[in-house]
Amino acid sequence: MSGVEGYIYPNEVTLYWSVLIVLYPFITGLVAGAFILASLERVFRVEAVKPTYRLALLTALAFLLDAPLPLQLHLGHPERSPEMYFTPHSTSAMAMFGYVYLWYLMAVLVFEIWLDYRRDIVLMSQQSKGVMRLIYKVMTLGSSNISERALHIDDKVGWIVTLVGIPSAFLLHGYVGFIFGSIKANPWWSSPLMPVVFIFSAMVSGIAAVMLLYMATTKLRGQKIDMRCVDTIAMYMFYIFIIDFSLEMLDLVHRIYEADESFRSLNFMVHTRLYIPHIVIQICLGTIAPLILLFLTQIVKLPEVVRKRIYATAGCLALVGVFAMRWNVVIGGQLFSKSFLGYTTYKMELVTREGLLAAAGLTILPLLFLWALVKLLPPWPDKSLHEAATGD
Repeated sequence: MSGVEGYIYPNEVTLYWSVLIVLYPFITGLVAGAFILASLERVFRVEAVKPTYRLALLTALAFLLDAPLPLQLHLGHPERSPEMYFTPHSTSAMAMFGYVYLWYLMAVLVFEIWLDYRRDIVLMSQQSKGVMRLIYKVMTLGSSNISERALHIDDKVGWIVTLVGIPSAFLLHGYVGFIFGSIKANPWWSSPLMPVVFIFSAMVSGIAAVMLLYMATTKLRGQKIDMRCVDTIAMYMFYIFIIDFSLEMLDLVHRIYEADESFRSLNFMVHTRLYIPHIVIQICLGTIAPLILLFLTQIVKLPEVVRKRIYATAGCLALVGVFAMRWNVVIGGQLFSKSFLGYTTYKMELVTREGLLAAAGLTILPLLFLWALVKLLPPWPDKSLHEAATGD
């Protein structure tokens, strides 16, 4: 059969986990990373990143709404997916995802956004007209008290919710790495470092995404980019990137040192079928290149314009590298036979349920969600609302 080399079992010729399963951990990683960036301001009091706090929360929500859609499209009978809530299986990591998702969506993210925006929602329900007035009235949930004491309580409760949300974000994305790492029959995935690597790479991608969105939206609004904010975000991204890369190298060194019976097969695959996506795209372009760019901004005093371009380039490359990492884990782990004597290929279709167009649509969809959320709940200060609240 074309694209198959050596001896491979018949059930391994076709890859059952497609690009949609690649997209799923990539999207959930953006959710976790964006929330971690928001927590820097709320919990750790990093005031420099405050301009991105609300944008990071809305970004996390937009991508979280999109997160289960790749799985739904992959399922043969997506209408059966609600059954996992009614027939729970505590021993199944996949079944537990539904509860983790609902907890993070409703009890953490939506609740924190509501607490942070409650004052604005009340003011907009008083100033808006027509349908928007009704929408904001419903969003107040009957709570119109925006006194100083009430807002202070909101802030305290919001701090607690964010504190709870940090381990929840780790759990949301860490379990994806746990699923792969716990599959003992696949030596490409079976590693105790897999959940940790997934978490740190998620933080890199989420921080990069929010940084790029902040720069782009600020530019589109004709406002001046807060370079202190962007510099601080890039600094944290650089440090987390170093940890992520170190963990990946540690896993690689461990595999090389262990050199079990699967090593020769995996080594051959890395140097042939995965050479471009793994060595060139993930490591060289998606990891080493942005690390060098970010390192330059930390040791050399560069002009503001140059730093903006470097941050934009490094952010884009980081997103490409993290997506390539997801691709190499999901697709790469299915390209070799369990016999270690054969290899197959993955051919992505264009117009199918799990093809390129469907994946591209699911990638663009959260940006549309974010646009709608920004229109409903603007993440930047509104002078008119402030004047209305103060009576000026």
